[in-house]
Amino acid sequence: MIVFRYLSREVLVTLSAVSAVLLVIIMSGRFIKYLAQAASGALDPGVLFLIMGFRLPGFLQLILPLGLFLGILLAYGRLYLESEMTVLAATGMSQQRLLWMTLAPAALVSLLVAWLSFSLAPQGANQFQLLLNKQDAMTEFDTLVPGRFQLLRDGSRVTYTETMTDDRINLGGVFISEKKLEEKKDHGITVLVGEKGRQEIRPDGNRYLILENGYRYDGNPGQADYRVIKYDTYGALLPKPDISDEVTDRDAIPTSELLSGEPSLRNSAELQWRLSLPILVFIVTLIAVPLSRVNPRQGRFLKLLPAILLYMAYLTILIAARSALEKGKTPPLLGLWWVHAIFLLIGVALVYWEPLRLKMASRRSASEVAHG
Repeated sequence: MIVFRYLSREVLVTLSAVSAVLLVIIMSGRFIKYLAQAASGALDPGVLFLIMGFRLPGFLQLILPLGLFLGILLAYGRLYLESEMTVLAATGMSQQRLLWMTLAPAALVSLLVAWLSFSLAPQGANQFQLLLNKQDAMTEFDTLVPGRFQLLRDGSRVTYTETMTDDRINLGGVFISEKKLEEKKDHGITVLVGEKGRQEIRPDGNRYLILENGYRYDGNPGQADYRVIKYDTYGALLPKPDISDEVTDRDAIPTSELLSGEPSLRNSAELQWRLSLPILVFIVTLIAVPLSRVNPRQGRFLKLLPAILLYMAYLTILIAARSALEKGKTPPLLGLWWVHAIFLLIGVALVYWEPLRLKMASRRSASEVAHG
């Protein structure tokens, strides 16, 4: 029991450290992407951390299996390097017994991944898409930042305001440039400049932009055919926010709906993918334990690169199999299970290869002594 607690603690501590590093790296990259969208006016900066919170379960369900895989390689590799595994082997610790002890923390990780895959990740993806729907329905005044030009409406409109009140209603020093596009043809540019501006909401729910003391310019750059209009008050109807509650992302479909809903290749592929992640944890554990065995003279990182390449091959083939299942290229009964079967056989071969090799070497040596 003492050895079991020691090995489990080593694996779980290393798993936590590796997963934390991977999570920081992945979330940093995604946060930079969303930050760029917020800077361009596509997202409200105030929802960035909420978005990352909704995306967190989806990240973790993929990070934890890799974290466990690397945790076993690094933790057991250190024990082999410092000859602790040699001492344990001298007390009767076989490779198979080590594997059975390692399956206990693997089962804990698998349960956590199953919870994330079946429940938290779909809920997070659903809330994430609903939040994006709300962001898509926002007008420029919901994301406008004073003192900065913002590209809006698929690049056809640029808006700028020098000042803005906290309630986002009154503007100062407004500049709006909009291309007139009809059937993908450029019909000139309209530029609005106003000393003041305000957003006005009518009782019927329509929103208007009211500009005061400014000019409107219509024409094509480089051509003398243009028009200038000076106005005291100029009103423009703003598009109504159209918030959609439709969720089409397959990651956001509840697991209960996948089980009880209308059978389809898309639903079958998603359900098998969610089942595959907890299974993945056990199979990579089966692969990692024998690969963690290293010679102290060779160093703990000798098998790390081949092991990572094997893991990446497993995950890549699994993703490709999901895509093939969605497109109907693979029978639903075969689905993703053939990928697990292949790597399960690889894991079993790795587990029994070293004892078999030592046994054959021992027989060879005994034979040479008998004939010597």
